[in-house]
Amino acid sequence: MGCLYFLRKDTMEEKVNKEHQVCTSDGAIDSQGHPAVREKTGDWVAAILILVNQGLATLAFFGIGVNLVLFLTRVMGQDNAEAANSVSKWTGTVYLFSLLGAFLSDSYWGRYMTCAIFQVIFVIGLVSLSLSSYIFLLKPSGCGNKELPCGSHSSYQTILFYVSIYLIALGNGGYQPNIATFGADQFDEGDTREQHSKIVFFSYFYLALNIGSLFSNTILNYFEDDGLWTLGFWASAGSAALALVLFLCGTRRYRYFKPNGNPLPRFCQVFVAATRKWKVKVLQDDKLYEVDEFSTDEGRKMLHTEGFRFLDKAAFITSKNFKQMEESKCSPWYLSTVTQVEEVKCILRLLPIWLCTILYSVVFAQMASLFVEQGDAMDTRISSFHIPPASMSTFDILSVAIVIFIYRRVLDPLVARTMKSKGLTELQRMGIGLVLAIMAMVSAGLVEHFRLKNAIEDCNECKGSSSLSIFWQVPQYVFVGASEVFMYVGQLEFFNAQTPDGLKSFGSALCMTSISLGNYVSSLLVAIVMKISATDEMPGWIPGNLNKGHLDMFYFLLAALTAADLVIYVLMARWYKYIKFQGNNENDTNKEDPEVGV
Repeated sequence: MGCLYFLRKDTMEEKVNKEHQVCTSDGAIDSQGHPAVREKTGDWVAAILILVNQGLATLAFFGIGVNLVLFLTRVMGQDNAEAANSVSKWTGTVYLFSLLGAFLSDSYWGRYMTCAIFQVIFVIGLVSLSLSSYIFLLKPSGCGNKELPCGSHSSYQTILFYVSIYLIALGNGGYQPNIATFGADQFDEGDTREQHSKIVFFSYFYLALNIGSLFSNTILNYFEDDGLWTLGFWASAGSAALALVLFLCGTRRYRYFKPNGNPLPRFCQVFVAATRKWKVKVLQDDKLYEVDEFSTDEGRKMLHTEGFRFLDKAAFITSKNFKQMEESKCSPWYLSTVTQVEEVKCILRLLPIWLCTILYSVVFAQMASLFVEQGDAMDTRISSFHIPPASMSTFDILSVAIVIFIYRRVLDPLVARTMKSKGLTELQRMGIGLVLAIMAMVSAGLVEHFRLKNAIEDCNECKGSSSLSIFWQVPQYVFVGASEVFMYVGQLEFFNAQTPDGLKSFGSALCMTSISLGNYVSSLLVAIVMKISATDEMPGWIPGNLNKGHLDMFYFLLAALTAADLVIYVLMARWYKYIKFQGNNENDTNKEDPEVGV
């Protein structure tokens, strides 16, 4: 009937035709603000546009990020430890901006407008970096390769460089959590086929991300490693501009959801209302307050769950509340709905799981920093051809693609048949991701151990200072890639499904923010290790010349920390209870088993 409401001005013939059109059941609207017709909006037509957009934007982003550590050492004159920390801080800031993008999207702008605005900022940052590099930073001409370092730069030129890369961080960070959720919005959970497509979308989304970075990690990476930085940066800017144009082309096809307003007051109302009733005892059979009418603008109602009993006081109707309701003067600061209370409970339950994913992101951060520096200190030659160290992440991308295919086509159906379930839960997959991360760090530590054994004596420059082939790094990249499929795809699905309707972008931002904090923790950990491990005889575990350090010990330390994190994660996952939604009718509830854990 929702479709008919907007068709009253149509002719009778048009009206009869449109009565047979089926609208989505999740409250989505089209670009005109009318209820979205299932056949004419969303689904894979819109999703494919978003996947291509994500691939091109990722190509642009990794065209900068994958070689940034080498740009900082060769062009900006930083040493290895300083460059690794700078990359970690920059990458951390990228994903920290995801919280800003998610907040603006969920509260005010909506996901479409937020994606468009931040993509414009992203393009501006890339153009600025391309211009500043060509005009100021790459002097003398041809510098920035292995043989010819660049000269010093003025404070103005350095500031311009950092403004450019942090504009890129702002644009990409604000865009990322919203594009994933916006893509998921194109599928209606009320339709069985589209519900399955929505789950599969997250795997394809992460695959598109990795395919987009494949070009950056091979062709662009090769040109940049050879000193052709400006060409690589302009290619990234062009890719981001094309991504923006394609995104805007799908405007009339997309499905949209209205923003729900600032969630912070709703959260505060629950805590204030519960605190005001701190003396009230709420029994299990007590009825709690909930609005009777269902509103698609406000999202689905959530069913009451056990746990955090203190917060239930906010929805308990006291005699004072009852009198206020009769007089129509009941403020949400005195009485909250069950859905409001459950929103707060939901976030509180997610936080321990989210915290356990941060250390995994510390492992993931090494691929863009220390893995590259380790590869730069190995034999990178195949005959006369030089392999750019950052291009080894191609094996990570291939690993992601292969493992996604194996998981979706083989492993998941096999587990579903064996366990007579829907397959591995998101929490179980994230646990597997942590196990694979431990294996990646052990592998990297062993490679570094043998690299040191094959180190070239009396080497003044760390680059190429070991006879061990760079291809010994392949296993650690493969393990990281496999772990990403289980951890990050699992996170995207988990946080998207386990956040209230009005906080879906925030759910995706949690995944991005764990990467952000992981990079900051990595930076802090490197600084602490360098300070503690430095002695008169040794400049620390990660010095400028890796032959004089013990990078292997740092990798083994990360493996031990991740193993401890895995133990805590399993405990938290067993404690977690899945949220339960109520749909348009009383019988339409979330089918997830609330007790499923690791």
